[in-house]
Amino acid sequence: MSCVKRPDGTALDIRWARREEAGEIARLFLISSDGLAAYIWGRMAGPGQSLEDVGAARYARTGVDFSYENCLLATLDGRIAGMVHAFPMSARPAGEVEEDPVLRPYAKLEDPGSLYISGLAVYARYRSQGVGSALMDCAEALALARALPRVSLICFERNEGALSFYRRRGFREIARRAVVPHPTLHYAQGDALLLVRDICGPANGSPNGKGKEKT
Repeated sequence: MSCVKRPDGTALDIRWARREEAGEIARLFLISSDGLAAYIWGRMAGPGQSLEDVGAARYARTGVDFSYENCLLATLDGRIAGMVHAFPMSARPAGEVEEDPVLRPYAKLEDPGSLYISGLAVYARYRSQGVGSALMDCAEALALARALPRVSLICFERNEGALSFYRRRGFREIARRAVVPHPTLHYAQGDALLLVRDICGPANGSPNGKGKEKT
C-alpha cells in the first residue's frame, strides 16, 4: 500500500500479506493479543500442535475475517517488522451469546460498522521507529477508502504503553468490561476497553485530519 524512504536510507514498505506468511502473522498475533490468542488457540490445539501451528492454520484460510487476506505487513528492507490485521465489524446475530466466560467480555466490546483492528504488533527490535504509526495510518486510510465511519479496537487498560499510543492518535473510550482472569492473559485485573476513532471525510483532508496521511 505504501513505501517510505527513511532518513537512514532504509525503505519501510507496507503491503498485503501472502498466504505463505500465515506463520509470521501468527507469531505477531501472539505478541499483539496480550495472551488472548494463546488462550483461544490453546483450546483449539490438537496433540503435539503448537500455538503457532494453530494460528498459522487459522490465518492461512480465505474468505473469513481472521485470514491473511485482511493483514498488512510492514517490512524494512525486505524483513518483516510488524503487522496490522483489520476487517469490517459485522453485527452479531440476534440472541447469539458467547458461552466462554473468559471471552464473554470481549464479545460485548464490538462496534458494528467500524473497521475493527484485531491485531497490531511490531517486533521488539523495530519499535520506536515509526512502524506502528505507519501501520495505523494505512489502517485508517483503508477505513476511509471503504467508507467506514470509524476504526475500533480493544485495549487492556493496564497496557499503559499501548493505551497512550492509541489516545495520542485520537482514539476515545466508548465501553469497557472487567477482565476475567486466566493464566495466559498478560493482564489479570482491570478492564478491557473498546476504543474508537472517527474517520474524517475527504472534505477534511486525510484520515487523521492533518494532511496526507502495539507500538
